Amino acid sequence: MSDTPTTIAELLERAAQHHGDRIAIEDGECLLSFLALREAAHRVARACIVIGLKPGERAAIWAPNLWQWIVAALGIQLAGGVLVPINTRFKGAEAGWILRRSGARLLFTVTDFLDIDYLAMLRDQELPELRERILLCGVAPDTTGWEEFCAAGDADTAATTELEHRCARASGEDLLDLMFTSGTTGKPKGVLSVHAQNLRVYDVWSRTVGLNAQDNYLIISPFFHAFGYKAGWLASLLRGCRILPMVHFDQDEVLRRIAAQRVSMLPGPPTIYQSLLAHPRRTEADLSSLRLAVTGAASVPEALVRRIRDELGFDSVVTAYGLTESCGCVTICDANDDSETIATTSGKAMPGIELRCVDADGRDVPVGEQGELLVRGFNVMHSYFEDAEATAAAIDADGWLATGDVAVLDQRGYIRITDRLKDMFICGGFNCYPAEIENTLSERHDIAQVAVIGVPDERLGEVAQAWVVPMPGVTIDERELINWCRERMANYKVPRTVRLCEALPLNAVGKVRKPQLREWASAVVEESS
Repeated sequence: MSDTPTTIAELLERAAQHHGDRIAIEDGECLLSFLALREAAHRVARACIVIGLKPGERAAIWAPNLWQWIVAALGIQLAGGVLVPINTRFKGAEAGWILRRSGARLLFTVTDFLDIDYLAMLRDQELPELRERILLCGVAPDTTGWEEFCAAGDADTAATTELEHRCARASGEDLLDLMFTSGTTGKPKGVLSVHAQNLRVYDVWSRTVGLNAQDNYLIISPFFHAFGYKAGWLASLLRGCRILPMVHFDQDEVLRRIAAQRVSMLPGPPTIYQSLLAHPRRTEADLSSLRLAVTGAASVPEALVRRIRDELGFDSVVTAYGLTESCGCVTICDANDDSETIATTSGKAMPGIELRCVDADGRDVPVGEQGELLVRGFNVMHSYFEDAEATAAAIDADGWLATGDVAVLDQRGYIRITDRLKDMFICGGFNCYPAEIENTLSERHDIAQVAVIGVPDERLGEVAQAWVVPMPGVTIDERELINWCRERMANYKVPRTVRLCEALPLNAVGKVRKPQLREWASAVVEESS
């Protein structure tokens, strides 16, 4: 791994030297070469220094996928700052909590994303440590605009000299970012990671999936998430391919851009591919440029992986698995793996990473049996931000990170993620894993999307309930679907009820929001009582 850069400063220098005037980012009318990207990032870094950002201090970005997002992030990191990405779906109170908790000194944001004014949402938030609000785009009174901010360090020779010193002193063990978890079990926890581990992870990741300098990479996954940020533009800079940011997922726009920009790399959660497969005009679109698909979730249905390859025309479909606490990646399939392995597993551990599956008492389970997945290696987070107790609870004395995911490890070292521990429910004494039921239901061609949850039952404790989005123009008979399940799975797994809906509730990354489904299920019960 000696040829892998260990800091963002080193990454930018190498990219500029190797790729020069080739286009690094294409975003609407903005075309930035690798050389221009390096200079733009240095301008932001100098401006951060002028405004007083010290190494180790935090700076936040709350904005959609824009070219300025990437430049701002690189500038923060070049200046020695710690990047804090904020979920674009957060409301003012949620974003305010992240800003206060992180002690962010700078905030880069926008005022006009999907008719949302992020600055306005922060008006009633007390943010005593926030020094400056900078607009990536949009206009607001008494707020620093993007160009005004960037220009602040242009003529400042002291800032130029200081930036040179900071880049020269930069270490791979310096903190790179502070990413907050989704907070499904309470307030979000801040995950700290360092430069070298992230660059090593995504050097391996990008090489393994086959990303190269000729690829046009459409990044739909949001930049505030590891899939859009680290497996997105960071991996692109490592390999020298063209970054094509997309501000939000729109099926029609995705199909248009694939053809117009000759998109070759299109990763995303399963729901993105399901949406494209269900698009009524999909067969009319020119998808001939598509080459690489990378997907992952708690579980990816085998039938979906085959359809991505066969019907969308990807040459290579790779599944992977990771979590925020592991820099976003733990395992990955190899592009040369056989189709069954790619369709039925999330790959094997990257070099330098170890895996175990354990029972509730922490004992290793036999190969082929389900257990909680533990991870150890260079990808494991530095720590939870200012939370030694939570860090100790997540990482034991031997360095094993408890993921909270249920997995099966086979004799080859490949894993199959079966579900989240928190999503498992018990029906009549049997453990039920929703993803396993979803996989079976996904084999039906009349189903576009499906999600399964456990709902209360007086006799059995909990039973399965399936929420189903039919394919366009298709009518699904709920009783027939239940009977179909009875023929294909153990009785305790069979959904007792089926709810048809036009769309599943998704988070900003495209994953199904199971808590929202449980709320819907409760509302249905209340209405019928």
